[in-house]
Amino acid sequence: MIETGAGPMPAYTETLPRVADSAHRARRLVHLALEVWGLAHVQVDAELVVSELLTNAVLHARRGESVRVTVTRLGEGRVQVAVVDLSKDQPVPRDAGGDQESGRGLGIVEALSGGQWGVDPLPWGKRVWATVGAEAGPGE
Repeated sequence: MIETGAGPMPAYTETLPRVADSAHRARRLVHLALEVWGLAHVQVDAELVVSELLTNAVLHARRGESVRVTVTRLGEGRVQVAVVDLSKDQPVPRDAGGDQESGRGLGIVEALSGGQWGVDPLPWGKRVWATVGAEAGPGE
């Protein structure tokens, strides 16, 4: 459980090596959490978002040998995925040209989260997070 302003929220978290191959393990962590919570309808988006966030940490953090991945259930139908790294450098969205192989990650995160993403500075680095899924309607 993670303590939030709304009280404790169920969460899964894992420390992974800051290497490209960890994206697979991060997706697997998200998959497991969403399967347990019965949130398969957000699985594809959440897995893609955690992949992009982890890949950004691997490519740009340049500090530390590990990252921390967390998936938190925020309520019916919504989850937050986050990656903590040891760099204080803020991620910067870029406009990637059609022939560029990289630079689309934060645009993908923006689109899949409906703009619900951000960066929390930490004393030792930062936490980049995104919320995926729709808010439950009244009575749900």
